Amino acid sequence: MRIANIVFNSFVNDNRVLKESISLKKAGYEVEIIAHGDKDLPKEEIKNRIKIKRFNYLDRKITTSKLSKLKIYLLWLKDVVKYVKNFDVLHCNDLNTLPIAFIVKKFFNKNVKVVYDAHEYETEMNQLNKISKPLAKFAEKFLIKYVDKVITVSESIANEYKKLYPFIEKPALVLNTPPYKKIEKKDLFREKLGIDENKMIFLYQGGLSSGRGIEILLETFKQIENKDAVIVFMGYGPLEKEVKEASKKYSNIYFHPAVSPEILLDYTSSADFGILFYENTCLNHYYCSPNKMFEYLMSEIPVIVSNLYEMKRLVEKYKIGVVARENSVEGLKEAIEEAVKLDKEELRRNIQEVKKVYNWEEQEKVLLKIYREL
Repeated sequence: MRIANIVFNSFVNDNRVLKESISLKKAGYEVEIIAHGDKDLPKEEIKNRIKIKRFNYLDRKITTSKLSKLKIYLLWLKDVVKYVKNFDVLHCNDLNTLPIAFIVKKFFNKNVKVVYDAHEYETEMNQLNKISKPLAKFAEKFLIKYVDKVITVSESIANEYKKLYPFIEKPALVLNTPPYKKIEKKDLFREKLGIDENKMIFLYQGGLSSGRGIEILLETFKQIENKDAVIVFMGYGPLEKEVKEASKKYSNIYFHPAVSPEILLDYTSSADFGILFYENTCLNHYYCSPNKMFEYLMSEIPVIVSNLYEMKRLVEKYKIGVVARENSVEGLKEAIEEAVKLDKEELRRNIQEVKKVYNWEEQEKVLLKIYREL
C-alpha cells in the first residue's frame, strides 16, 4: 500500500508527520511525505528511510500578499494532485490539504482511500477571521464527505466533529505525544544561559505567537516577587523580538532559540516546571491537548497550565501540576506560588505513571489500527 503523507508546510519541524510516517513505514507500508518547500530547501531528500518530496514555490522575501500566497497554493495543489493521483492512500494533514484528496478521488482515482488528520479544531482556530472562518466551515463540511477515516488530537475535538458531521464515524484519537524515553535530567539552561543553581526555572517552549499567553508570561515575570523564579522562552515566532527585548531588560527572563526534535527533551528536562498558558480566544485553544504538554511530562517536569478544558482535565486527573484559577497575570502568579510548594517526590511518581500512558508507542497502535481497517 502506497501512502502519500501530505502536508502544506516545508516539513522541517513537523514532528507529528514524521512520527506517523516512521510508524507506517515500520509496519510495512510504502510512505512518502509530500510537502510545500521554501525555495532554498531540497526538492527531494531521504529522512529516516522515508522519501520527502517538496514542491518549492515559496519565497518568504517576496511571497507576502494574500493574492501571491493563493497563487502559490494553487500551483502547489496542481503539482501534488498530479504526483499523488495513483497512490493508494492520501493522508491529509490539516484542512488545507483536503482539496487534493477530493480532486484525486473525484476525477482520477475513485478507489483511493483518504485519511483526514486534523491537527487542530480546524474551523475554530485563533487566526481565522470573519471571512476565512465561514469559508473553512463550508470547505470542511463539503470535503469531509470524501474522507474514509478522520483522526484528531483531543477527545473534545473528536466529540465536536461527531456533532458537526453525524454522517462520519467519531474521529480516532491520536495524541501528539513523544516516543517513550527514560530521562536523564540535564542542566543545559543553567550551563548555557548562566542561570544560578538556586533559581527555579519555568520553561515555555513552542511557538512565540499571539493567543499562547506570551504577553501574560512576560508581564508576570516582570512583576513577580519571587526573586528565585526565572523563565526561559525556547522557540520562535512573531513575538520573538518582544521576548528578546524583555530578556535584555529583566534578569529573570531568558530566551533560547528552538532546538531540533532529536535533542529537545534534553533541554526540556533542564527546567523545573513547564508552562502552557494558552488564552481562551477560540474553541481550538479551549479543547487543545498540545504536544508541548506531553513533551514536558516525558521530560519529567510538572506543569502549570491555564484554565482551559482539556489541559485542566489532564492535570487534575493525574495530579501532575497546577491549573491557574484564572487566565491572567494574577492567576499565573498564584499558580507559580502554589507550584513551588508541591511535593516534588509525589509529582515525580505521578508523572512517571502518566508517561506510560501518554507516549507515541501507545498512539501508534491507534494509527496502525486505522490503517488495517482501510
